[in-house]
Amino acid sequence: MRGIGVSPGIAIGKAVIHWKEQIDILREYVDEPERELRRFRTALEFAGEQIRESYSRVLQNVGPNEAAIFEAHGLMLQDPDFTGRIERLILDESANAEWAVKQVADNLVQIFENMDNDYMKARSDDVRDISERVIKLLLQAGGADFTQLQEKAILVTRDFTASDMSQLQRELTLGVASEVGGKTSHAAIIARTMRIPSVMGAHGLLNTVGNGDLLILDGETGEIFVNPDEETLARYREKQERYECFLGRLSEIRGKETVTLDGVKVELGANVGSSRDLDEVLKNDGEAVGLYRTEFLYLESPMLPTEDEQFEAYKSVVAGMGGRPVVIRTLDIGGDKKLDYLSIPEEENPFLGYRAIRLCLDRQEIFKVQLRAILRSSAFGKVRILFPMISCLEELRAAKAILEDTKKDLRQRKIPFDESVQAGIMVEVPSTAILSDHFAKESDFFSIGTNDLIQYTVAVDRGNDKLAPLYSSYHPAVLRLVKTVIDNGNHAGIHVGMCGESAGDPKLIPILLGMGLTEFSMSPPSILQARWILRSLRKSDLEEAARHALSLGTAAEVETYCGTLLQSLDLCR
Repeated sequence: MRGIGVSPGIAIGKAVIHWKEQIDILREYVDEPERELRRFRTALEFAGEQIRESYSRVLQNVGPNEAAIFEAHGLMLQDPDFTGRIERLILDESANAEWAVKQVADNLVQIFENMDNDYMKARSDDVRDISERVIKLLLQAGGADFTQLQEKAILVTRDFTASDMSQLQRELTLGVASEVGGKTSHAAIIARTMRIPSVMGAHGLLNTVGNGDLLILDGETGEIFVNPDEETLARYREKQERYECFLGRLSEIRGKETVTLDGVKVELGANVGSSRDLDEVLKNDGEAVGLYRTEFLYLESPMLPTEDEQFEAYKSVVAGMGGRPVVIRTLDIGGDKKLDYLSIPEEENPFLGYRAIRLCLDRQEIFKVQLRAILRSSAFGKVRILFPMISCLEELRAAKAILEDTKKDLRQRKIPFDESVQAGIMVEVPSTAILSDHFAKESDFFSIGTNDLIQYTVAVDRGNDKLAPLYSSYHPAVLRLVKTVIDNGNHAGIHVGMCGESAGDPKLIPILLGMGLTEFSMSPPSILQARWILRSLRKSDLEEAARHALSLGTAAEVETYCGTLLQSLDLCR
């Protein structure tokens, strides 16, 4: 069976199934709502203590970025909007506390899950995690105990939360598998940092796997084998040994240049959402910030962040990178990513609607504040400005005109900034990819955003689980568009990078290099692995391989070919 590979590696071992307690929460009327309110607030206090313990445990055993997940949980417990809704249900409707918590949580989860945005969908995991914790305290119920393993095993359950992951005994946890979840969940983030092979979203898992069954779990492909035959077992033991050998040697290339065997220099950058991610970038030897997603600053704020607030946030990343490039994407919000403090109309097709550069060109007062903050930060390092969701030349020209007006304003106010700051575009719309020869004449650089480019090219909502098999970074049409953009950018002599998930895919990296891509930006933990792969390659040897991949007709054929090509490399030599 197959799920979603969320943390790479091979796990082989016996299954231990943790059935999470399924508690039916019934609506009850209480005679003393004030007393019920006190019971709820007591549960909040205990939940806060547990979250602080989880924070300390994860900070010590995993790292500060992962521990920040529990900081967010603690803040949510103090959020008057969240707790206030629950308290109003208790008081106004004389409702029992656990039912009130579930009602408010279910409503928020539904709102977040309906958003076509990975960051916002991950917030639904937070709501589930927190509400489950509070309800169990209210009911004095137990739950799945991940701390009592007696021997090494693969943990199997319906779902894993960040709190569950924080309890794992790393030395005894070979891998984890769940029926629900995906790559952007906080549980998946912690699993990757802890290097625990993990597969999530494996529908029907609990109907197929029994306690004590021998499992093979491939955290990269998402494959799960139940009680495999000897041939399959031997094949995956060999794959496991090769991968562990590969991981063991990654530290050898920290501090070394990313240069192919035939001397082609490649830049490996990181995608970040805030200055909190900077430690992870530096720890993994990132050579740049290839994508700074500024919308997180807006999403985490109760109101539009001021120019000074934005400046301080951008400056901390720019200065922290010590002269290495930082690509700052302007506000990519609207449609599916709603801000309570902005009046954004409801839309039937938000991904095709009022978002990103379209919103910024319409709401220029918001756009100019951000551009001033970004330009001011450019005085402290090497900044490039990236415009998202550009679909026509008119949008690019309008954005550049506003940028020039903003520069003029700063000059008049004698505020320093880098006069040579570059402005480029996200290539994530097919029209832009097709016309990239024209865009290359008016852009300083391209950054290919494959996450959206895929869904726009193959007409598949990347958040729709039922259509997941059709959403593929290996689709030949997508790769042909990528090749077109690379060729047109290189011909014009401008930088061409990639910042989508495809950039960190080990199977695609050789093909992308063969196409001529020399700037990759990915999640920080993927950087050293990508460097090792690139230092094992000759670009000249891969040009024919890229042409062959582009000649194939289906995503499955391309993926198989890319996998075979990667396996042919001796990454442990």
